Amino acid sequence: MKIYTKTGDKGTTALIGGTRVPKHHQRIEAYGTVDELNSFLGLLRDKIQSEEIKTDLIKIQNELFNLGAFLALDPDKKKLANGKNRLDIDPIDEKSIEFLENKIDMMNEKLPPMTNFVLPGGDERISICHICRTIARRAERKTTLINETQAVNPLLIKYLNRLSDYLFILARKLSIDLKIKETIWQPKKN
Repeated sequence: MKIYTKTGDKGTTALIGGTRVPKHHQRIEAYGTVDELNSFLGLLRDKIQSEEIKTDLIKIQNELFNLGAFLALDPDKKKLANGKNRLDIDPIDEKSIEFLENKIDMMNEKLPPMTNFVLPGGDERISICHICRTIARRAERKTTLINETQAVNPLLIKYLNRLSDYLFILARKLSIDLKIKETIWQPKKN
């Protein structure tokens, strides 16, 4: 398989189903943002020592590839001529979301209560978590934009929302594990 096809040289690309759209199309923007998030999660995984967290991140990365594929699917061509679904991959489902919620709850139980907003930073791994969190939020915004004109499975939006929460709590957990004092947001100059 050649890595370059030359089919995108004029600024278009194909959705799953064959429909060609501009490379700035909102679906391309959405799944491109999910891909960006996935890449940064790979960087985070490379920096993490915990095998449990690495395993969780691999699961999340696989889910994001599936989520991106559903965003790349032409909504008018979801089925093949024989009536079968175009995508033979696991959908994002309630179990996917419950996995994130369970991980959030387990980590959050061991964290001190949050009384202030915290500034991102303190350690490279914590900062990468916050970068991932903000990219997840952007992916969520781009996906909700598609949903305004073409129905998107609401579980995709819910998953991205919950993933950003997971990444925020993971950043806080890393602060505790690494003994890094969280920097509190100071809204007023004193």
